[in-house]
Amino acid sequence: MEKIFDVIRQTRTNFITLVQGLSLEQVNKIPAGFNNNIAWNFGHAIVTQQLIAYKVSGYEAKIGMDIIDKYRKGTKPEGDIDVAEWQLLMGYAKDTLDSLTADYEAGFFSHFTPYTTSYGVQLNTIEDVLTFLPVHEALH
Repeated sequence: MEKIFDVIRQTRTNFITLVQGLSLEQVNKIPAGFNNNIAWNFGHAIVTQQLIAYKVSGYEAKIGMDIIDKYRKGTKPEGDIDVAEWQLLMGYAKDTLDSLTADYEAGFFSHFTPYTTSYGVQLNTIEDVLTFLPVHEALH
């Protein structure tokens, strides 16, 4: 599993690198023909990791439900985010991955509730989730 965590971490690092130099105006802009912006895609990637690794199986997420509800599947930006929220998301991008890694290595995920993603992938184990995460993040 070390390799899959390397892939997840590199995918997340690439995502952070793509967005970290952008202005708030850039991350909040919704391009013509789209329903969401860079900030939403970034937050959505973090929230999806929390939902499919933790919440689907009844575990507590490592982030607040206010962020989960704002960026989960089926939502869209309701307004611009401010610098504090952008910094919060940037912190979550690293912290949630560190927590996921530590929890997995500690054997935290003792049970898993199967889940089919909107991408059409059936997730039957936490290892399936770990394999799917970089695909989802690269999609966004």
